[in-house]
Amino acid sequence: MRDGTPLTGDFGQRLRHLRTRAGLSQEALSHAAGVSVRALADMERGRTRGPQRRTVQVLAEALGLDDAEAADLEKSAAVGRPRPRTADGPATPGTLALPRDIKDFTARGPALAGLLELARDTGPDRPGVSVVAGQPGLGKTAFAVHAAHRLAPHFPDGQFALDLHGMDPEPTTPRDALARLLGALGIADAAIPAGTDDRAGLWRSMTGDRRMLLLLDNAVDESQVGPLLPGAGPALTIVTSRHSLAGLESVHRTDLALLRREEAVELLTRIIGPERVRAEAQAARDLADLCGHLPLAVRIAGQRLLSRPHERLSKLVARLAAEGRRLDGLQAGSLRVRAAFALSYRQLPTDARTFLRRAALAAGADFSPETGALLAGLSYDDAVACAEELTDAGLLQSDAGAERYRFHDLLRLYAAEQVAIEDGPEIRDAALDRTTRWMLRRATAAALHFDVEHEGSPPGGAYDGDPDPDGAPAGREEARAWLEAERAQWLAALRRAHDTGRHQQVLDAAQAMHWFSDLNQHWEQWVEVFQRSADSARLLGSRRDEAIHLNYLAWSYNMCVHDPHNALTSADAALAAARDCGDGLQEGWALGYGAGALHRQGLVPQAQARLRAGADCLASQKSAQARLAELTILNSLGTLLRQAGQPVEALETHRRSERICRAGIPGRTDELIALYHAVARQQIGNDLAALERWSEAEPPLRQALAAFETAQMPAWAGPARLDLGHVLSAMGHPEARATLLAARDDLTGLRSPRQAEAAAALSALDGATAAR
Repeated sequence: MRDGTPLTGDFGQRLRHLRTRAGLSQEALSHAAGVSVRALADMERGRTRGPQRRTVQVLAEALGLDDAEAADLEKSAAVGRPRPRTADGPATPGTLALPRDIKDFTARGPALAGLLELARDTGPDRPGVSVVAGQPGLGKTAFAVHAAHRLAPHFPDGQFALDLHGMDPEPTTPRDALARLLGALGIADAAIPAGTDDRAGLWRSMTGDRRMLLLLDNAVDESQVGPLLPGAGPALTIVTSRHSLAGLESVHRTDLALLRREEAVELLTRIIGPERVRAEAQAARDLADLCGHLPLAVRIAGQRLLSRPHERLSKLVARLAAEGRRLDGLQAGSLRVRAAFALSYRQLPTDARTFLRRAALAAGADFSPETGALLAGLSYDDAVACAEELTDAGLLQSDAGAERYRFHDLLRLYAAEQVAIEDGPEIRDAALDRTTRWMLRRATAAALHFDVEHEGSPPGGAYDGDPDPDGAPAGREEARAWLEAERAQWLAALRRAHDTGRHQQVLDAAQAMHWFSDLNQHWEQWVEVFQRSADSARLLGSRRDEAIHLNYLAWSYNMCVHDPHNALTSADAALAAARDCGDGLQEGWALGYGAGALHRQGLVPQAQARLRAGADCLASQKSAQARLAELTILNSLGTLLRQAGQPVEALETHRRSERICRAGIPGRTDELIALYHAVARQQIGNDLAALERWSEAEPPLRQALAAFETAQMPAWAGPARLDLGHVLSAMGHPEARATLLAARDDLTGLRSPRQAEAAAALSALDGATAAR
């Protein structure tokens, strides 16, 4: 005996004596050994008679036992362990043992903490089940194995791991899985019942009082997993699957996300060593990005570099940067990203496979079921069903707030490969053409909700309405939402229509977008839209359409990307086209847009001359369109006069604009005239401010701001708010700071050049306030 501790005997008595001798409470020993208090209590009460060797080792270390005492404690534990036997004798030790842990396992701290909390909460009537699901390559199995090793001390009655082969053509049946699990518990083959239900019943009875951990890896569905779950007792089951297993009730779900960039670099560092990563830090970050922060891809890249100790990281980065070679580069030995994706892809039904690969043709970061349906040639309802099935299978990610879906970058590359392999160029082009026609018709119909001149149809052309009137956006709000959500898709459709010679469709869409573009001046893609439409007009041989769309292009260069040089080039080309075809309206517009470009280049006299010429040209025209253009030119001329130090003449010019608005324009709505009037009121306010008539300037600026906000025109409301903020600041008005702050935020969001002006005005106001 040592200190009264018997050399043999009950493990629980020995453990309690050693803990008391060490002066430790159960809580203290639990903390030191990493074994739960409940597990310790079960051991000391004799409920758990034979904990696993690893559990005994951590307890011996926490108790400070010497080698001989630790060996004695292990012997007493071994006595209480079950001795598995088959019909022919002892079973092979280690049956269904946990796979080897990965030493370089990285990140996943919150997910591990969640499982640890679940393990602590298990009890006789609370068996725990956690489902680890997600897309291929997230490292679900690696995480589950690592977690199982970390949790092992909490489950002294054993840890078992079983691969259910969910990705194989013939996954493990519940009946066969139960036979293996019962055998691991020591049930002889002859004693295992024949039927699945009887085997499940025996399994539940055998596990009912065991504090054990069960890892079911690679499950295919709920029907495979359900019979294997312990019915009661303090067991914990971790299930991994590429499917969500949404039908399993009362389970904890462990959601593994992609690694953050720094975590991906950390994993790479643990695989190849810190020296190589430090030597090429930026290349390591680029490599993580090219791997899409997918753990499997990062591991493959790391293993490849590990096997080539003299290869530079930048060399692999250069290879992976070529999308067509990226999946080829992400393989190391038997580890292949493409193979991981292929396992899931091959299991999909035909429609789901078609939907997945064709969805890779969609433009933009995400896509709608509508787009997927068009590309796959499916009905909308079937497309939604496919998208949901693919989300459950971890092959698509769904948006949290909208019915939209996205790929992981590498999976999109794989899906695009399948288009080339299974569909070929003819089917691919047919899918893209079908989608292009539909998208441009819908985009044109949606944009026409904002067209105040043509009441639902563009002038001329061959536009034949929305392709699905019953499902079309109703009203401006729905139209705006659709155009914003599908921006990448309809722009891609416009490109394809242009490149494949459908120039009239390009013109119709761009013409319909004209008024909508005014509401979204901060969208830089308007340059491409109108560049393509101007080119389509030229290819169709219409000088008038070419003048119209070159004017739109000049506007987009001026207002959207702030490029006055290209704006002037486009305006001059529009002016030449307008004069060739004798279109005075487009001539006036071209003079106005050219003036704006000259002004932005600091050529004020030349800009004033063009504006005066444009106003004279338009004044001689009788159409309602000419009156609207004249208002725009007059407002621009007045603004230029004020900025040139001629505020009195500027005020007179803007008053002239206001008189036209008040007189009304036949054939134009009050709503439209109100917007032009708001612009005139804004400029009148600025003219009065330039004359330091502050109190007179405030009302027209407030009126203009209110009108722009009512019309939901942020690109116009932001500058108007800044103008009002300047006036309020000069007046010492209590709203000045809040107004300038809001203006700065608005203009920053719009990427407006005036954001610096707003920041400076805010800073000056704060400085003046502090100096008082």
